[in-house]
Parts: sequence; C-alpha cells; structure tokens
Amino acid sequence: MVVIVMGVSGSGKSTIGQLLADRLGWSFRDGDEFHPLANVAKMRSGVPLNDEDRRPWLLAIQTFMQKSHANGQSAVVACSALKATYRDLLLGGEPWVRFVHLHGSRELLAQRLQARPGHFMPPALLDSQLATLESPEDALAVEISELPPQLVDRIVTGLGLTPKALVENV
Repeated sequence: MVVIVMGVSGSGKSTIGQLLADRLGWSFRDGDEFHPLANVAKMRSGVPLNDEDRRPWLLAIQTFMQKSHANGQSAVVACSALKATYRDLLLGGEPWVRFVHLHGSRELLAQRLQARPGHFMPPALLDSQLATLESPEDALAVEISELPPQLVDRIVTGLGLTPKALVENV
C-alpha cells in the first residue's frame, strides 16, 4: 500500500507523513525530493508552478510508487496533489493507493508558513495553492488543528490500518 499525504503548503504533509511512516514501519519520501531543480528555482522566486511544470515531478513520484508496490514495499509519500488530474497521475483509483487530505484554515496555514523561514515555498504562494486545490472526495480528510500524534492516530484509524490490515495490504 502507498499512502499519499496531501494538501497545500503548510498543512503538515512532511511532518505527518514521516510520523505515519514511522508508526507503520514503512518508508517515507517527501514529494519535494522529486522536484526538478527548475521547479525549485521557480518556486523560490515566488512564481507558482503550472501543470507543465508539475508533470515530470508527478511522474517521478508515480515511478517511485510503482517500484515500491512491485517490490511489495509499503510507503508514505508527502505530495500536495492539489488537482484531481494530479491524483489520477499518482495512480488514484488503484486499490493499493490511498490519499489523506490534510486541511485547515488559511490563517493557520499562513502562520505555519511564516514559522518556517528558508523553505523554497514562500508564504506568498499559499493563495495560489488554495485556488488550485480541488478537494478530493475519495480521500480521508483530516483537519490539522490537533497535535501531530493525534492526527496520525486519526489517519491510522480512518484508513483501518490495524496490525492485521497492515500485513494484508503490503
């Protein structure tokens, strides 16, 4: 199984994704690792990515997911996956892929972005991400105002990841 922890910048994808992977004993990959250098430079300069920019990034994540699945390895991936077309590219609909949508108020997201200086995604791009977001209907939606361990508990329960299910879903 691959769980994609998705949401706009500042929603906690990387933190929650890593904690979830640790809890489950699965590997974790941050979607930011898959961005081509041109994408990172574009975002650093405050320019939002377009669909053409995102395609090679999403295909690189898709390749990682397919290899993990083919090797019988479960993983957690943090990836914004803002549009339905992006989630389709990330193998949405495959029974071994599940999405967790982290969401919160614009105010909370903006506070979080302001608190992480030096990240290549500037707070000024939050509104463009919120405008791009197509909230998924088929994802486990998790509101982010609680502490990370509580959010991970919600995800494990919401996805039915009991010890028996973990063995069956590998």
